[in-house]
Amino acid sequence: MAKTEKQPEGFLETVKTVVYALLIAGVIRTLFFQPFWIPSGSMKDTLLVGDFLFVNKMAYGYSRYSCPFSMCPFSGRILARSPDRGDVVIFRHPTTNVDFIKRLIGLPGDKIQIRDGVIYLNDIAVGLEQTEDFIEIYAPQGSLRNLPSCQNGPLNFGDECIKERFIETLPNKTTHSVLNIRNSPGDNTPAFRVPEGHYFFMGDNRDNSQDSRVPQTRGGAGFVPEDKIIGRADMVIFSSAGRRILYFWTWRPDRFFKKIH
Repeated sequence: MAKTEKQPEGFLETVKTVVYALLIAGVIRTLFFQPFWIPSGSMKDTLLVGDFLFVNKMAYGYSRYSCPFSMCPFSGRILARSPDRGDVVIFRHPTTNVDFIKRLIGLPGDKIQIRDGVIYLNDIAVGLEQTEDFIEIYAPQGSLRNLPSCQNGPLNFGDECIKERFIETLPNKTTHSVLNIRNSPGDNTPAFRVPEGHYFFMGDNRDNSQDSRVPQTRGGAGFVPEDKIIGRADMVIFSSAGRRILYFWTWRPDRFFKKIH
């Protein structure tokens, strides 16, 4: 009997967590944090489709051109502190103003080139060590119902979708996992020189990301100006694998309040 009573309590606590997260999103959006849903798989496996997080708009401090509580537009904004390599950052696309989320790889003045899937930062190869594969189910994901890209195939719904996974170590010793699906044009690039006042971003799902490797004229992020940076993603608050947030049977409790690395 005692075991039966605990189950509803656990479910109610989960529901409360979701409700509180949504309430906070509505109240503090224009202050210090901004809510963000992950709509695509460009940052797997760090971020999954359906992850819900808050963007820390104060991570890089106020600028001399920003309004109190960051309630004014970001136009003309100069960061008080530079982002660190390895930060997961939300920024506005330089030409479309659509919100993107990627990992910061290159700082102003850096020389960056990708050769055979390895990043060369200022002519030095970034550490890359293969680890266990990332496996997910081949099925429509999130509200957009997109299918994941897989290294194996062809697949039927319900099959295992496999991607190679590597641990990447940046010069500042930060580590994170990245995925490989296939040989793609983004695995071998010309050398980029990041202009002053700009940053170079890449998605962790390297073969499924329109990032700084891709020119803005082709839908990529290109070099991102400083005034387009919104903030840093620090933690997943809530996560749902289904089409709707109310589909509680698709919630991922293991990702609630999960720190982003």
